[in-house]
Amino acid sequence: MKTERDLTGLPGGLGVLARLDGGSPLPELTAAVNAVCEEAEEPGERTLVVLRFTPSPPPAAREWPGDVSIQEVNRWERAVRRLERLDNVNIAVAEGTCGGPVLDLLLASDFRIGTPDLRLMLPINDGHFWPGMSLYRLVQHIGLARARRIVLWDSAISLADATELGIIDQVSDDLSEAIHTAAVLRGRLSDRETRIRRRLLEEAASAEYHDALGAHLAACDRELRRLRDNGPGTPTGRAADRTEVAG
Repeated sequence: MKTERDLTGLPGGLGVLARLDGGSPLPELTAAVNAVCEEAEEPGERTLVVLRFTPSPPPAAREWPGDVSIQEVNRWERAVRRLERLDNVNIAVAEGTCGGPVLDLLLASDFRIGTPDLRLMLPINDGHFWPGMSLYRLVQHIGLARARRIVLWDSAISLADATELGIIDQVSDDLSEAIHTAAVLRGRLSDRETRIRRRLLEEAASAEYHDALGAHLAACDRELRRLRDNGPGTPTGRAADRTEVAG
């Protein structure tokens, strides 16, 4: 596995690029994801996180996670959740045949780029879909009916299906250019406000309206105060001064 800090091609030194081999042992991948999170969490300028996956040979792409302990699985799931909850915008880039942990990390990312030859091999062991949190994220992301079809009947997700389902957001032959463009457009959004909006989106999938209202009002109040602090003399700031949060 190759995991490195590489700012080449990311404008303004804005991003951390990690190259991950989906065929690597689970403990190594867990350590790599945690290392990326630690670097992104360092104080300083806002940082975009880019995860770039190398294609896996078919056997490695098929079976996941191999002969591991439940403690190692738990550490992996905690690392993925840590990535998912970063203040930073995280972008996943996949090419060729990918499987195993790649689906976990794609579903935990904010923006996903794939090449025209991308094919996602689902984590199947002895004919059964691996019951990790990718199953949960699939339901949250694409709905129960479509997730059921994939989990119970499919062995792979084609690029066409991945794009139609929203698992892949952009298809590009030139990954370097696609990463550069995504970094310019989305890197400036990396801050705590992104994490708050990501959480509200996640909760909207299951929360009742009145249960969600309090969290959204709290976020609106925070945003009004942020805008007021950033420009009390500006039109935005004056508008915020006139706005009250309804109880």
